[in-house]
Amino acid sequence: MRRQTNHKVLLEKTVLMPELTVRVMEESKTKKKKTWKERILIILAFFLVIVSSLGLFLFYGPIVSFRDFWITSAMTTMSHQYLASWFYNDKTIEEVLARNHIIEVDDTTNPDLIDINTLDQETYANEYERQILDRDKDDLFKLIPISGDGYEGYLVAVYDPSKVKIATTKYLGVRGEAITTVAKREKARVAINAGGFYDPDWNSNGALPHGTVIQDGKIVSDYEDANMGGGFVGFTYENKLVLGKMSKEEALAMGMRDAVEFGPFLIVNGVSSFVKGNGGWGIAPRTAIGQRADGIVLFLVINGRISTSIGADMGDLTEIMENYGAINAANMDGGSSTELVIDNKIINHPVAGGDNGLRDMPTFWIVTD
Repeated sequence: MRRQTNHKVLLEKTVLMPELTVRVMEESKTKKKKTWKERILIILAFFLVIVSSLGLFLFYGPIVSFRDFWITSAMTTMSHQYLASWFYNDKTIEEVLARNHIIEVDDTTNPDLIDINTLDQETYANEYERQILDRDKDDLFKLIPISGDGYEGYLVAVYDPSKVKIATTKYLGVRGEAITTVAKREKARVAINAGGFYDPDWNSNGALPHGTVIQDGKIVSDYEDANMGGGFVGFTYENKLVLGKMSKEEALAMGMRDAVEFGPFLIVNGVSSFVKGNGGWGIAPRTAIGQRADGIVLFLVINGRISTSIGADMGDLTEIMENYGAINAANMDGGSSTELVIDNKIINHPVAGGDNGLRDMPTFWIVTD
């Protein structure tokens, strides 16, 4: 009887073993799933703590450079200043703007200081002069890669200022157009973005330029929206770049053929504006235009918001223009508007996020044959 009982127990154990094994395996799998879920949650929680701590350190820590960058970048927009007031009180914002601002030269371009010529040189005062003047005499323009502390970009030297003019979207007041579309239609060899435009949500259709736009001696747009510093930036019928704080009537009376209203002015009559800190405009992709005393026009485009180029501030733009001999120079719209096209090819690194990083805009500086 004992043997039979033992045999029966053994048989029962044998029958139950597979079920027990399956149950143990299922319990093990469940524990593993819980373990992995717990690990993922721990990792996510750790990541959130790190990100939050980093954010607090950047916004409120002892290093003021990020704070200056954030506040000045927000305050130079007319519709997104809340990005500064969300994080900082009025006193902090005022303190940051006090140590980051630009005092523009209070003067108007004297056209007599510009002597347009075709002087060929074989000796150069410095490397910047060589880069500009060492060329084939039949060249319409020259592309010069540039770089500095935290930025990379391009300078385009345009040797015949009579070939520089304003182009606009053909739907002014309705919607903008991509720079590639306008360049192709106008048969432009070179094109950059020009003045700013009404952009309340950073996602407008580029229909309305800031201020007055003059094209071929006629006012084609006149939308008063915001004071962005500067004033009229444009070429006269003598092909001289003139900067001045004036009325549209005064601009037309002095012979402006193509112009926009924007700024700030960087250099007027060879005198540079005073830039304190980052100039109050933050660090971003940048576009600027200038002219040398010999008439050569300078298009400047700086990449930004990418790993190889954070961007430039007003001081950087001024220094570059000084180095390359600009006697007059002004900031143009920047940020996601900064674009350079040569022979229908996008040269810089636009960051608007649309097709090829481009955005629709209303005004452009172009160079035609």
